[in-house]
Amino acid sequence: MRKYVTEFIGTFGLVFTVGCAVLGNSPVAPIAIGAVLMVLIYAGGHISGGHYNPSVTLGVFLRGALPAGEVLPYWAAQLAAAFLAGWLARFVINPVAVHTISTSGAHAIVAVLLAEFLFTFALVYVVLNVATSKDQPGNQFFGLAIGFTVMAGAAAVGGISGGAFNPAVMFGAMLMGLIDWSNFWIYLVAQGLAALLAAVAFRYLNPGDVEGGPVPALPKARLPRLVRPAKPTGTPSA
Repeated sequence: MRKYVTEFIGTFGLVFTVGCAVLGNSPVAPIAIGAVLMVLIYAGGHISGGHYNPSVTLGVFLRGALPAGEVLPYWAAQLAAAFLAGWLARFVINPVAVHTISTSGAHAIVAVLLAEFLFTFALVYVVLNVATSKDQPGNQFFGLAIGFTVMAGAAAVGGISGGAFNPAVMFGAMLMGLIDWSNFWIYLVAQGLAALLAAVAFRYLNPGDVEGGPVPALPKARLPRLVRPAKPTGTPSA
């Protein structure tokens, strides 16, 4: 239960900050979002891993560092937090008007897909390498690396896709009116595929790092050994 409460608190803080910064038209929104993610990861990473993102949870599971039974409770805590944070952010800021991300036309849809896919991949890939790798035990920079990844993505493509890189943030943004409900599939496809490929890339590049985890590496195929028949030792009877 401690893990799920930690995921709820961290996801709530992230989504609430995203909502307040974006709805309030803060000029330093990417910095605020990356910074709050960094400090929340340092605050709760030792308890739950500091995912605060269903795509990260999926990637960590596929990488072999999270049991299958933990995935749905993590997602439930994250989405519940996003629901509450989305409504509260809109209530606190109470904007006169909300700018909804436009996905009118094929070019806009592909642009959102690519933006969300590339930076979600970068985020999950960074998380797996700095926070779950056996080659970096006890490092103190994991929160900084993850926060800077989100900050860079928000600054680079925030105007294109909203810079969600996170189904929980996407859900909160839809509640706030920042993303149209009819476009949820664009974000889910991009973010889910990115998490899957990031986990595959990690397992390929770090084959020794995933052995013995909850999702063990596939056993190597072995060719059957040919057994020669034993030679008769006695004299056959007439």
